[in-house]
Amino acid sequence: MRRDQLRALLHQAPYDAMVLTSEISRRYATGFHSTAGAVYLSAQQAVFFTDFRYTEAAQAAIHDMTVRDIGGTSYAAAINALIEQDGVQRVALEDRTLTHADYTTWASALHATAMRLEDDIEQLRVCKEDDEVGKIVAAQRIAERAFDEVRNDIKVGVTEREIAARLTYLMLHYGAENMSFDPIVVSGANSSKPHGVPTDKPIAAGDLVTMDFGCIVDGYCSDMTRTVAVGYVTDEMQTVYDTVLNAQLAGIAACKAGVSGQAVDAAARAVITEAGYGAAFGHGFGHGVGLAIHEAPIAGPRGEQPLPAGSIVTAEPGIYLPGRFGVRIEDMLYVIEDGCIDLTEAPKTLCVL
Repeated sequence: MRRDQLRALLHQAPYDAMVLTSEISRRYATGFHSTAGAVYLSAQQAVFFTDFRYTEAAQAAIHDMTVRDIGGTSYAAAINALIEQDGVQRVALEDRTLTHADYTTWASALHATAMRLEDDIEQLRVCKEDDEVGKIVAAQRIAERAFDEVRNDIKVGVTEREIAARLTYLMLHYGAENMSFDPIVVSGANSSKPHGVPTDKPIAAGDLVTMDFGCIVDGYCSDMTRTVAVGYVTDEMQTVYDTVLNAQLAGIAACKAGVSGQAVDAAARAVITEAGYGAAFGHGFGHGVGLAIHEAPIAGPRGEQPLPAGSIVTAEPGIYLPGRFGVRIEDMLYVIEDGCIDLTEAPKTLCVL
């Protein structure tokens, strides 16, 4: 159980209890989504505090922690009562997600010495359990279903913004609780912007259209990118597309547990560099995906750590030619001991609509 994994940190770290206040950490610990709450965990107690808006739902959903309504008191006051019961001397706070002001406020309010939790929680989240993988796959299948349908809507004269809105609608329609991020839909010269924002630009014949999107199921994100063509493609566009696809396949082939994210990135980058487009690939090969759309581990030039079995990373090389066009193809990879499993089923051959 997550509670037991979190509690194991107490035996390894120099603190007696932890207080989790970020939405992602609360959800990881409890499996429950709320916009307000705090988790208190010590060797003696595991308690989720929330307010009247969520109490009933939390009590029905959370089975391995006590759920308490803070009533008319503050979170700090409610947690201090437990700190005193447990004789806690040192309490860990999420220094990476709290602002400095919030960390200082919590540190001064609690009746124990505040310590930095640093990235302990994120490191726990790196290796996914089977149920987490299942939720990510479910989110991916919804995104793929939306992609299958939206291709029918990509026509000359339809705007980028309309396609983005259609993707959003379809993912919600097929069961997503939300988007992983605002969909990126860029066409023609706009597709050279890796994180371009959809505009009112009409799609034209001869455009490449890049769509980067994903959705959330039970808190867990999916992430995919596909580039399609409208009407026709030039020889150069086809060459760039094939180069990106071959780079992605090289990175996928290199991806396995124990290999650094840096090495996976290098395998893909070599293909693009050898084709003469090295300067046009300015971002990393991939990033971790889970409760957050960007989380550890890193599969890029800064990814010096080995990828652990059970992690999920994206595979998203791209080539971007400013003012002309760009191509990106993105899948999600489940890292295992002897390789990786591609969780993305959407076809990757260049589709000309």
